Amino acid sequence: MEEIKIQYCFQLPDKRQEVFDIVLDKKSMEAIDAHPSPSPEWSRLEFHQCPNCPWLEDERPWCPVAVKLASIVNKFENILSYDEIDLEVHTRERVVFQNTSAQRGIASYMGLVMATSGCPHTLFLKPMARFHLPLASEEETIYRAFSMHALAHYFLQPGNLDCKQQFDSLKDHYSALQTVNVAIAKRLKAACSTDSSVNALINLDMYAKAMPYVIEESLEELRYLFTPEQGE
Repeated sequence: MEEIKIQYCFQLPDKRQEVFDIVLDKKSMEAIDAHPSPSPEWSRLEFHQCPNCPWLEDERPWCPVAVKLASIVNKFENILSYDEIDLEVHTRERVVFQNTSAQRGIASYMGLVMATSGCPHTLFLKPMARFHLPLASEEETIYRAFSMHALAHYFLQPGNLDCKQQFDSLKDHYSALQTVNVAIAKRLKAACSTDSSVNALINLDMYAKAMPYVIEESLEELRYLFTPEQGE
């Protein structure tokens, strides 16, 4: 089985270094847990279960997103969202280093974890996880999301070039993701004594909320990239 490895290294204000190794199955793009830890009670499926969750507790007793996020909650228990950290992300292709806020660094990690967790409402994000861009800006995220979805539409519905249909389905995906984010935030609030993990998720949710708005505005934020200069 081929694997993709991504490592997040957090240098925290208290001089601790927390390292998270994410190993993904290259074919399924789901996270592989070599040594899974016991899951906390707040990660049970029924605890603040997402209203749009298709699963039943007797079939799947644990929320896949909550289970994957449990480790980061424990490690950042005493870190505040505005604390400055040094973040280093290692992939096979490159190393990214940046001094940033705890909530922004954690949000970047959370986005990758949620996309590869196995949650049915984050499956559409798997192609973006394959080409993960740490600490992506809002504009970068919007561009990557639309590009990824257009390519997915090309492969899954060959010959169907209906752009409106493509973007309407992307809007539906992000609307469902907002529902997941709200429920996961409730879980994190119950599990955390500080705000870094909760605010990191709120930071991610801002992108989910922005997507339907961008679609409604006919992608005007990106139009300039494809508009020829006058005189050409």
